Amino acid sequence: MSGVDRFKRLMRYVRPYRARFVGGFVCSGLVALLTGVYAWLARPVLDGIFIEKNERLLLVLPLALLGVAAVKAVFSYGVGYLMAYVGNRVVADIRQELFQRFMWLPIGFHDSNTSGRLVSRVVNDVGLMANAASSVVKDIFQNVLTFLAMVGVILYQDWRLAGLSLIVLPLAGLTMVRVGKRLKKLAASGQEQMGDMSSTLQETFASIRVVKAFGREDAEGERFRERNRAYLSTTLKSNQVWSIGHSYMEIIGVISVATLIWYGGYLVINGTMTPGAFFSFMAAMLLAYTPVRKLSGSNNLIQQALAAAERVFDVLDLKTEQSHDHGTVPLMGINQSIEFQGVGLRYENHTIPALTDIDLVIKPGEVIALVGSSGSGKTSLVSLLPRFYEPTAGRILIDGLPLASYQLHSLRAHIGIVSQEVILFDDTIQRNIAFGRTGATQGEVEQAAKMAYAHDFILRLPQGYATVIGERGLKLSGGERQRLAIARAILRDPPLLILDEATSALDSESERIVQLALANLMQNRTALVIAHRLSTIQNADRIVVLDRGAIVETGSHEELLRRGGVYHRLHALQFQDVTGV
Repeated sequence: MSGVDRFKRLMRYVRPYRARFVGGFVCSGLVALLTGVYAWLARPVLDGIFIEKNERLLLVLPLALLGVAAVKAVFSYGVGYLMAYVGNRVVADIRQELFQRFMWLPIGFHDSNTSGRLVSRVVNDVGLMANAASSVVKDIFQNVLTFLAMVGVILYQDWRLAGLSLIVLPLAGLTMVRVGKRLKKLAASGQEQMGDMSSTLQETFASIRVVKAFGREDAEGERFRERNRAYLSTTLKSNQVWSIGHSYMEIIGVISVATLIWYGGYLVINGTMTPGAFFSFMAAMLLAYTPVRKLSGSNNLIQQALAAAERVFDVLDLKTEQSHDHGTVPLMGINQSIEFQGVGLRYENHTIPALTDIDLVIKPGEVIALVGSSGSGKTSLVSLLPRFYEPTAGRILIDGLPLASYQLHSLRAHIGIVSQEVILFDDTIQRNIAFGRTGATQGEVEQAAKMAYAHDFILRLPQGYATVIGERGLKLSGGERQRLAIARAILRDPPLLILDEATSALDSESERIVQLALANLMQNRTALVIAHRLSTIQNADRIVVLDRGAIVETGSHEELLRRGGVYHRLHALQFQDVTGV
């Protein structure tokens, strides 16, 4: 997409605010016209007052200048306010649309992009577009119109000098184009480096306890310094290119003015042009040079904005999950079975499949435990049910219909997930639990908390359910965070439950309480349980053992121990670890 196409696309966002935009455009035209009046008045001021000594003009012209200045100030305020309003509303709309697009993009996209880079797109890239939006929408129109008004005055005063002055325009335009191309490349590189720097910041701040525990403050400082230096280098190159372009424009302007003074002076001396007409011409010429210089100075912002717009529009053009969702059937619960038929999964850019030839039938109300060493495919298998990823082989059926035939939002509304890494928000406990269901009442939230054995510790907090728990819930213990996640799942009331090592990071006392909460959560539900501690899944209806992405054993705890296979080996290793402590 060319820069012109991106600019046209950006202007489509102006349509909801076209009344203010047109008003700002009209104000720009009037400001340009009144600026032209300044230059035109130079001729009667010099010829009529200083040469012809006209006393009437001595009284009228200063008042006229004051009147023009007052009216111009009103319209300058109009163009400044209206264009800034339009520019900032447009950027706010783009920022909202970009964030919403991130929400609808598939998990694979988020796997391939660090959160820091995504934050940089929303904050830095759109911020650059904001700076340019108010500058481009306001300054380009006003400066171009002012330049055209000055050209009109120049042509009116003397067409010969006008022709001589316009010779330098192609040279100035060529300079702006060449500088602009270089600035655009540097801007794109700088925005990538800003994304890397944001990613480093976010990773370090999120892991600050680990950084301090291992004494890695200096090492992290050096890692950030490398990112910072790269961004600084690109920024300095960009400023260097801009300064060179600005200097060229200054030299071009001085050469043009010097030539006009020489030729205009010749015409005045020979009597073919009055001094007033010449100075009116020179005033218009200088006033015409000002918008050209401003446009050249704005070129850096414009090119940064175009590079940012390219990155933003690239994301807005990506296909969302909804665009791939062709499901038409609303899921009404799990009445017959969930069936995996020859399911395989290979992640993008991976040569080894995560899952191979998975055959599994799950009946309603069954508790199925998934067991295996790290990397055996347990999390990959359960991630297929909410369609975080699509199988690359085979198919998954719910009640005899392919998973893809169900509406995506309806499918996920019937699935509750509680994982080892509890995701909570820097908000109140009330809102964190209510996140599980829109429109939940206070009574429903408290009932869910009671079933999750969280109500008592919540009441002991300073503001109870109104307590803000900090980023990722770090003001709470691991067991307390886990119980809030369980309360959130209970409130959602899903028929299908996925527990991904929900107790592996807890101490024995916290695990005991969380296990009680999980027992309440799993009542009358179909559950897939990934467990690191084999003692927690001994009462599962079936245990499915995975190894290198394939199912190698299935049975109850006692059956699998008697077989002496993979499960027996895992159990023996864990038991040995426990007794050896």
